[in-house]
Amino acid sequence: MAKGFDQAGVAPGPLRLLFWVNALQTWRRLTSVCAQSRLLSALIGSFLAGYLVLSFWLFYRGLRFVAAFPGLGTVLTERLLYLLFAFLFVLLLLSNLIISYTNLFRNREASFLLSLPLPPQTIFRWKFFESTLLASWAFVFLIAPLLAAFGMIREVPWHFYPVTLVLIGLFIILPGVGGSWCALNLARYLDRRAFQIAALTFALGLVALVAFWWKAQPASDEMLETRVLAVLDQLLQKTKFAQFPFLPSYWLSTSVLQWAEGVLNLAGFFMLVLLSNVVFFGFLSFTRLGKLYYEAASQVQSRASVWGQWEWFRSSRREPWTFAYGKGGAERIANGLLAWVQPDTRALLVKDARMFWRDTTQWGQSVLLFGLLAVYVINLRHFTSQISNSFWLQLVSYLNLGACSLNLATLTTRFVYPQFSLEGRRLWIIGMAPMGLARVVKAKYWLASCTSLMVTLSLIVLSTYLLKMSWDRIAFFGSVIAVMTFTLNGLAAGLGVLYPNFKEGNPSKIVSGFGGTFCLVLSFLYILGSVLMLAFGSAEMRTEAPSQELALLSLIGFIMLSFVLGWLPLKLGLRRLNGFEF
Repeated sequence: MAKGFDQAGVAPGPLRLLFWVNALQTWRRLTSVCAQSRLLSALIGSFLAGYLVLSFWLFYRGLRFVAAFPGLGTVLTERLLYLLFAFLFVLLLLSNLIISYTNLFRNREASFLLSLPLPPQTIFRWKFFESTLLASWAFVFLIAPLLAAFGMIREVPWHFYPVTLVLIGLFIILPGVGGSWCALNLARYLDRRAFQIAALTFALGLVALVAFWWKAQPASDEMLETRVLAVLDQLLQKTKFAQFPFLPSYWLSTSVLQWAEGVLNLAGFFMLVLLSNVVFFGFLSFTRLGKLYYEAASQVQSRASVWGQWEWFRSSRREPWTFAYGKGGAERIANGLLAWVQPDTRALLVKDARMFWRDTTQWGQSVLLFGLLAVYVINLRHFTSQISNSFWLQLVSYLNLGACSLNLATLTTRFVYPQFSLEGRRLWIIGMAPMGLARVVKAKYWLASCTSLMVTLSLIVLSTYLLKMSWDRIAFFGSVIAVMTFTLNGLAAGLGVLYPNFKEGNPSKIVSGFGGTFCLVLSFLYILGSVLMLAFGSAEMRTEAPSQELALLSLIGFIMLSFVLGWLPLKLGLRRLNGFEF
């Protein structure tokens, strides 16, 4: 191990070894999964290929539609690219922050590596690469069909595509560096009262600024009829922030656009700007953040709570602690609200709720997802001021149903699927308990279903109300999302039992396995089929005379599909528990 060090004290040997071992493990895991179930592997491969083809077709048709506007198509296309990369940069930064914090401070491998005679800088480098890859693969998967469609529309030369790949590879490094730096500082100063007050003030100020900035200014009827350019300028005025020259997304977007236009000198200039920033900040990250990582990890492992600087928390801890089940706050709430539930099941529900609350990365990601969805829902009221055709209003309502259900599928796959696997090697303790594993899985299913139902039902009711739908349509969409909630939770809970992973304690890595990918694929296919089935059967979406038989058939098909995908995996999972071996 010591031979890997050079005269500067850098250890390329251990870093190469970490890369090689993890790459070998990933390859062996992939080949073993393909050997175990070729049918499921083929299904997932077909889904990924189908997604690429379908997304390319949608992007191609959309860009062709925008480019068809005489004199405005080029402006709109360019502004859309600037906006897309700007928002994706912010999302990549948040994703890298969450994943880097988890990988650096809440990961068993990181704790094990810190106990070895390895330089902290080497451990940080490896975790930086791993976090950036986990946070950015979805970005590359999303953006590839769009850039391919953009190249087809602009009829770019062949060298546009490899250059674009190089640009994207450089671009994803900057949010990785920013996310890791923010994660280190968050870990170091999270328990300080001044930092907590400053972070809360900054968050509230940012929300207020965004709400003020995005305040809509509806166009008058006179402007819509006579002054098209004035309306377009008003619509694009709020998007000028995406063209701020110091944003990395601006460098990437300008390079892509100028290379597509054949202006290689200007495109090369912004490529060099992006490259110089990547080299500079990447070099700082690789050479200076290792010491900060060791200090931050030491502080995270040594402090008892991040609220230790507040008097109210210290006073609550001064009382002598004695274990007495039923006297805690969570137990009192559970005993009051769930008095009809058996005591052992109540204890399990309290345990799961506490484990979820104590894991900051778990509830932090859920708050982020629902926060983004809440911003989307609040802005839905702007659609009603510009859409007067009932067809388009109904189309928006079904797209809104798809957005809410896709967010629900993300949550069930991310949080419900790994619940059984997170019990780990301690599962035999629960298995020997009188309640048995079957009741444990059922309790987890009902807890996840009821919790997610309260959130999703509130969001769908609020969004349809803001769309000014009638109360019968609000009740219809509420009933549909309720059925989807129980179905997606049943699918995630059942597949979590059928494809467990007890060797891994990181939920992100559990979900990234074969079973989690299969769960996500089935969830997306179920949502796509359900929304299309309900939309085609809706009388409001049809131009010809409404057909009651078609509406009834679509509703029956949706219920049957939901029952099969929600009940069958859960039933198979519970049946497997009868002969489960620890």
